[in-house]
Amino acid sequence: MLLLLLLVLGSLRGWGAAGPGASPAPCQAPQQWEGRTVAYDHTTGRNTRAAVSYDGPGQRVRLLEERKGLIPCKKFFEYIFLYKDAVLFQIEQVTKLCSKIALTEPWDPYDIPANSTYEDQYYIGGPGDEIMVQEWSDRKPARKLESWVGVYTIKDCYPVQETYTRNYSVTTSTRFFDLQLGISDPSVFTPPSTCQEAQPRWMKDEC
Repeated sequence: MLLLLLLVLGSLRGWGAAGPGASPAPCQAPQQWEGRTVAYDHTTGRNTRAAVSYDGPGQRVRLLEERKGLIPCKKFFEYIFLYKDAVLFQIEQVTKLCSKIALTEPWDPYDIPANSTYEDQYYIGGPGDEIMVQEWSDRKPARKLESWVGVYTIKDCYPVQETYTRNYSVTTSTRFFDLQLGISDPSVFTPPSTCQEAQPRWMKDEC
């Protein structure tokens, strides 16, 4: 699922079926993939880099925070989201200490919902090294402000970026890259044995 995608004229999803002048239909994003993300929290100003394993049918996501150089007094975590069980495991990467937290947010897959609003189509990159993408949102008619904007490649419908807003302010922006289809090791969704005695509270990332 690497983002080395070439635009193939005549194979753009939605255009051929919709006809000239009509808005395209949302493409179908891959259901299982692995890759890397950078999530920017606009409230804290913090970037979080992570390796990601995504299982849409199983409603499971595993995030492994990446270390970029030595950061004094900083803990790094692994997160296992099991939405069907409504539970999240937070595992400290060095000590394997584990927290088990109830998931209250509903499952929100990395895809373009069928009722999304088509916003734009454009190239990312420059001449000879560009990828065509489409931008979608949950905006409704009469220009209601959107709370979600997603950018997906036209060829194969890979996620490029998703942005969420709340109360008229951007909350998080996530970029996706180095994606590959499939799950190479399904065991990453199984919490370690230390989670059998998990604590019911979040661990802080400071020492």
